[in-house]
Amino acid sequence: MGELKRTPLFDSYAQYGGKTIDFGGWELPVQFSGIKGEHEAVRTKAGLFDVSHMGEILVSGPNSLEFLQNLLTNDISKIKDGQAQYTAMCYPDGGTIDDLLTYRFDENHYMLVVNASNIEKDFEWMQKQSIEGITLENVSDQYALLALQGPLAETILQRMTDAPLSDIKPFRFQQDVRISGHTALISRTGYTGENGFEIYASPEAAIALWEEILKEGEADGLLPVGLGARDTLRFEACLALYGQELSKDISPLEAGIGFVVKLQKDGFIGKDALAAQKENGVPRKLIGIEMIDKGIPRTGYPVYVNDRKIGEITTGTQSPTLKKNIGLALIEAEFAETGKEFEVEIRNKRLKAESVETPFYKRSN
Repeated sequence: MGELKRTPLFDSYAQYGGKTIDFGGWELPVQFSGIKGEHEAVRTKAGLFDVSHMGEILVSGPNSLEFLQNLLTNDISKIKDGQAQYTAMCYPDGGTIDDLLTYRFDENHYMLVVNASNIEKDFEWMQKQSIEGITLENVSDQYALLALQGPLAETILQRMTDAPLSDIKPFRFQQDVRISGHTALISRTGYTGENGFEIYASPEAAIALWEEILKEGEADGLLPVGLGARDTLRFEACLALYGQELSKDISPLEAGIGFVVKLQKDGFIGKDALAAQKENGVPRKLIGIEMIDKGIPRTGYPVYVNDRKIGEITTGTQSPTLKKNIGLALIEAEFAETGKEFEVEIRNKRLKAESVETPFYKRSN
């Protein structure tokens, strides 16, 4: 087991009470002041996350679009300069290599933002698919990434920059924005179900910005937030987590992100398998469940109908916002209907649950 990787902000954690854990080979804060309080801050005020472990891969050259159209499931030709797009990268059998964001700088320059635990695997796969007229660069070490999320995120950040942040619409970004004298790329994206921004900057700038943003937002109730609340927030909003809702054995269609699979575009890796799944019906579906009996469904717990195991929980917890025990479960498609009763095996006991509409949480505009 090698040493755990650390982000440039690692030395700042202790001063805010950060407790770190091993997350996919990275030593990252699971919480600062407490998961429930951090979760609530993001839902009602604002939270600041260090997500510098995420990977950034640059694709450049005259054949960039052709390369990306073959590599990714979404239609890259639909995005314009200054736009970001959520997409997936699949194996030929339709299994998911990763889910990611594509940023378009111009027709010959793109940035792919990939999950931390997949950086090497993704980059290797991209190199294997490489074509003439493109350059691939893994620039993950050149970027640090902060996420400022919550209803007050824009108010706080706007006090620190002259850039009109309200002009940056969802899945849009601006480069070379000055925040408190530091240069950054700001995009209106996030992984919490709330309004907010992701801020890409050099490691040095991000270290300074972390302190300055926390200071600026202190009076507004802004808190530093760890991985624990990041997980409960994304889970309530039903945003997939690679390794749980998505994997090499789970297709984007099964995971409920079929909206990123554009079967009408020309060939892309995994298209035939995904088209067949769509035509014949997906074998499994991701559904939301709520416990009827007392118990918390956790990742990997089996789900039954009568005595037949039909799937398992991919993520589950007691929802801090809804105060209910809920979960996402990947089950055989024929059982995936709202209002159906199931049993979840929790500590060798089968407990009643029912399927419910998702997302569990949706912010009011």
